[in-house]
Amino acid sequence: MAGTGAVARRTYGGRSAADRRAERRERLLDAGLDLFGTSGYAAASIEKLCTHAGVSTRNFYEEFASREDLLMALHDRIVEQAFQAVVSALSEGADAPLARRFELAVRAFVTTTASDPRWARLAYVEIIGVSNTVEKHRIAWRDRWAEFLVAEAKRAVKRGEAPQRDFCLGAVALIGAVNELVHHWSVSGGQGSLDAVIAEIVRIATAAVTAP
Repeated sequence: MAGTGAVARRTYGGRSAADRRAERRERLLDAGLDLFGTSGYAAASIEKLCTHAGVSTRNFYEEFASREDLLMALHDRIVEQAFQAVVSALSEGADAPLARRFELAVRAFVTTTASDPRWARLAYVEIIGVSNTVEKHRIAWRDRWAEFLVAEAKRAVKRGEAPQRDFCLGAVALIGAVNELVHHWSVSGGQGSLDAVIAEIVRIATAAVTAP
């Protein structure tokens, strides 16, 4: 009987405590995306986030240590999806020429991060310059992307598509170019062709890898 009572206490309306907590976390993530991605991180207090999510302040601190923690969790979610999209695109185009592989990878990244204006604002604007902690988080992702790009460049060298050289600075420069171009397209209200943005990034990427 004790076990039955314990189960009853752990469930409510057919949902376990873990399920309810997971739902609250998702509501907070949704609230963070809505507020950070529209009015901005600085304007979104914990109280506003909780009101928007329909949870208590206590619930917030059960899931996140701070607003920064919520911001970084959202950034992780966005960039991880973009990273997996790029990996999948390159896998599908493994035998394609260099420019085609770049086009597949860039299109996967851009269409993922720019699929929602809130994602674009959070990933390219709100994540920058918040605090030392958030900057370390952002730089860690930049370094991960740079390592990935250098590996792809070295792969191009092995295939005879590019000369051997140090690609590290070029990788960081390419990341900056991607961020600025997609951000420019996003803040312009999506004016102009996203295909044109992708084509420009592909040109820059190809030049960065194939230049002696």
